[in-house]
Amino acid sequence: MTGGDSYHYGDVVNMNDGTGNTGIVKHQSPTIAQQLPADQREAIERLVRLLEELRGQIPPGSAETVDDSLRAIASVTSTPQERHRALMAVAGVAAVIGPLAQPVGEAVHAILRLLGAG
Repeated sequence: MTGGDSYHYGDVVNMNDGTGNTGIVKHQSPTIAQQLPADQREAIERLVRLLEELRGQIPPGSAETVDDSLRAIASVTSTPQERHRALMAVAGVAAVIGPLAQPVGEAVHAILRLLGAG
């Protein structure tokens, strides 16, 4: 680079002072594979909606587990084992949270039944 030219790609974060700064928090829902059967796609869409509602009430580590799991749950390229493992991870988070997350647990069980694994 010469003459003061600069090129930057990606996020830029500047934090000056303050407390409790968390940096960039991105909450992006996974793209649900359109190739999935309609009943599975609808069940996954419901699970995603429930988790988005619950998101602000769960610890950051649990939120990261949910995010990682949703990618595997929603992807048409996931193997049945990957999808099952991801559903179990989300069910585990819901179980730890308790009654507040009961609808999430029910949604996971519904998807497992649709996949023939529940």
